[in-house]
Amino acid sequence: MAPEIAHHAALDARMVRAARGIKLLSLASWPAGMEVQFLADYARGTATLPQVAYPRQDFSDVCRELDAIATEADAQHPLGQYLIESARSWAIAAQLCEVLGTTAVTEHSIRLYGKPDEPLPGNGPTTREAARHFISIADELDHELMSPAEHVSISATALRLQLQRDLDDYFDARVIEVVLDPDLIAKAAAGATRIRLRSGAAFSDYDRDQLLQHEAFVHSLTALNGREQPVLQSLSLASPRTTATQEGLATFAEQITGSIDIGRMKRLSLRIEAVAMALDGADFIEVFRYFVAAGQSREDSFASAQRVFRGVPTGGGAAFTKDTVYLRGLVGVHTFFRWALRQQKLQTCRWLFAGKMTLADVQRFEPLFESGVLLPPRWLPHWLSRANGLAGMLAFSLFANRIRLDAIANSDGFLDI
Repeated sequence: MAPEIAHHAALDARMVRAARGIKLLSLASWPAGMEVQFLADYARGTATLPQVAYPRQDFSDVCRELDAIATEADAQHPLGQYLIESARSWAIAAQLCEVLGTTAVTEHSIRLYGKPDEPLPGNGPTTREAARHFISIADELDHELMSPAEHVSISATALRLQLQRDLDDYFDARVIEVVLDPDLIAKAAAGATRIRLRSGAAFSDYDRDQLLQHEAFVHSLTALNGREQPVLQSLSLASPRTTATQEGLATFAEQITGSIDIGRMKRLSLRIEAVAMALDGADFIEVFRYFVAAGQSREDSFASAQRVFRGVPTGGGAAFTKDTVYLRGLVGVHTFFRWALRQQKLQTCRWLFAGKMTLADVQRFEPLFESGVLLPPRWLPHWLSRANGLAGMLAFSLFANRIRLDAIANSDGFLDI
C-alpha cells in the first residue's frame, strides 16, 4: 500500500471509531407510544403539543478527534478530500445531537440537509416548488383509475415474510434480516444486515416493491459493499453528507424499476411542504392537520409530522430538514446517470454502489477504482447489472428532454402527434 493511501486509511479507521456513537436519527427519535395519547386527545378535541425530553449529549472529545483527522488529511488527495468533508459532516451531526430539544437544531440540520427553498441541481425550481408540482398532479388524478389490488393493505407481519423471501432468494442465503420495530418513526429503515418495518403499519403493493428497491437494494447493498472496502471502512456508514445521494439513488431505483407511484411522490412532497410550514411557524398540530387534510390517516399523519419535529420544539419555527433531500437527491442522481451515459462513463454509476458516497466522491475516486485501491461493488441491484436496458432508458430520456411540451401544446397540430 502506497504511503499516502496507508496514511488516509489510518485516518479513516480513526474516523469510523469516532463516528460510531453519533447515531443522529436514533438520538433525535421520539419515545414509542406518544401517538396513542395524542390521537386519543385529538379525537376528543383536547390535543396538546407533544413534549419530548432528549438526554443531554457531550461529543466534545469526538469533535476534537474529527477536527484532528480533517487537519491531518491531505486536501489535495481524493481520499483526503473525502475525509475532510466527512469528518466535518460528522462534527456538525455531533453538534446537532448536543442541542437536541432546542431551536438550534434547525441551523445544524440545514447545514447537513439543506432547506425547502434551495434550488434543485442545474439552478432549476426550488425543492418546495417541485414538491408543490407533484402534490398538484397527484391531487388532479382520479384515484378511481387505480386497480383494486392497489387498494389492498398488507400488514407489516405479512410484508416482513414477503421481503425476507425475496432477499433470501437474491443472496441465496440469509444475509439481511427483516424485523418488526414498534419504536420506528419511519415506516421502514435499513442497515447493512437488517431492515426494520414499523409494527402495526399498513403497506400497499407499491410499498412492497418500493421497500425492496429503496431500502434493501440501495441502503443495505451500499452498506454491505462498503464493508468490503479494505481502505475506506467508513463507506459502510451512513454519513450525513451522503444522505442526499443515498436517498436520491434509492428513489431513483424506485423510479427506474417502475416501483414508484404518484402517491409516493405526493408523500415525499408533502413532507417537504410540511418542513417549510414548520420553518415558517406552524406548530406540530397544524402540520399534523395538514397531513390529515392531504388524505393521510391520522396514524400516518402523526408519523409524518413527527419526522418534521424530530429533535426540535413542537411549537413552530423549527424543523428537522432531512426530508428535503429526497427530491433534490432524485434530480441530482437522475442527472448524474444521464451525464454518465453521455460521457460513456456508466461504470461510475456502478461504483456508486461500492459504498455510501456522494456524487462528487465517485468522480474523485475514479483513479482509485481503476487502480484497485477501492473495490467495485460485490452486489448490484438487477436494474443496474443489466447495463443495456439502463442505457436504453437513459438514452431515451436524454432525447425526450429536448422536446418542449409547452410548444407542442400550443401548436395547431397537437392532436396529430
